[in-house]
Amino acid sequence: MSKITTEQKRFWSPDVRELEPYVPGEQPKIQNLLKLNTNENPYPPSPKVVEAVQAVLANSADALRLYPDPDASALKQAIATQQHVAVENVFVGNGSDEVLAHIFKAFFVQELPILYPDITYSFYPVYSQFFGIASNTKILPLNDQFEIVVDDYKQPNGGIIITNPNAPTSIALGISAIEEVLQANPNSVVVIDEAYVDFGAESAVSLVAKYENLVVCQTTSKSRSLAGLRVGFAIAQPHLIAALEAVKNSFNSYPIDRFAIAAAVASFEDQTYFEAQCAKVIASREKLVADLTALDFQVLPSSANFIFATLATKDAGELATALREHGVIVRYFNKPRINQYLRITIGTDAENQRLVDTLKNEILV
Repeated sequence: MSKITTEQKRFWSPDVRELEPYVPGEQPKIQNLLKLNTNENPYPPSPKVVEAVQAVLANSADALRLYPDPDASALKQAIATQQHVAVENVFVGNGSDEVLAHIFKAFFVQELPILYPDITYSFYPVYSQFFGIASNTKILPLNDQFEIVVDDYKQPNGGIIITNPNAPTSIALGISAIEEVLQANPNSVVVIDEAYVDFGAESAVSLVAKYENLVVCQTTSKSRSLAGLRVGFAIAQPHLIAALEAVKNSFNSYPIDRFAIAAAVASFEDQTYFEAQCAKVIASREKLVADLTALDFQVLPSSANFIFATLATKDAGELATALREHGVIVRYFNKPRINQYLRITIGTDAENQRLVDTLKNEILV
């Protein structure tokens, strides 16, 4: 798209003129690139997912002509069963990004400041600006080990959001630490964003029944290999779910189509396949960490389907460029504190080996 001039922006709403949109990871159109930059699962979804989509297609006339269930009732039931909660505890949306947007609108437009870490999911500052609370947001620094300092979240606030495991650092906060944050903030909504929880962290869903101020957000994009269908969900007590439903039905009452509903239901019903794929990613992650450590990389402890790594002898930006020149794409963030780290998605063992061989034989020689 050509550059939009200031004169042309006169048609825009004033708030939109000032927006700094989220920049998603690159989806390259070039052939034969090894794509380790957007934390997609290297394995396909359950075969039952494909069967479910084909079953919808078999009745394509009604599937495409009629609106989907606005409540996605079958999907909510499948999530509730898999997560061991009641249907009333489940909210679904068009990817976890939409769910997070509704969370910001439903709970975080407050007079007191919203708290989140300085290094975290980069959509949070975008939503803060979008919903007019950027000036009322308090950014709390991670410590020198890139860990969340729980005591920092024991101050007056209008809401808290923490990614766990954190992104892009990959470090997980223990369940006892999450509970400490919840107990210190009984009058604020605490959101735990668990996009990567299935790869080694402990979910806070087990705390939902105990804490009326907790919202847990998850996605099917990572561990369930459904990034192309856009299904996210939140789990909380019914009074918080009701707020999310009010926002959703004031924005888009049909956020999930029939194909996505059917596919996600099938995925949640195939727990055996899900667990096996997560185990494969975890095993591949541990091998990749060992291989990179042998090349003198420092790798932060990961509970996600990616790692965060630095090499003291090579500038991270230059390293990312060199990898790209050899057909391997990783994510580089040119931001303070983390501009010497690369975020590397866990691929298959063969893909990870290609990364290691490229580093060993082509770049670090």
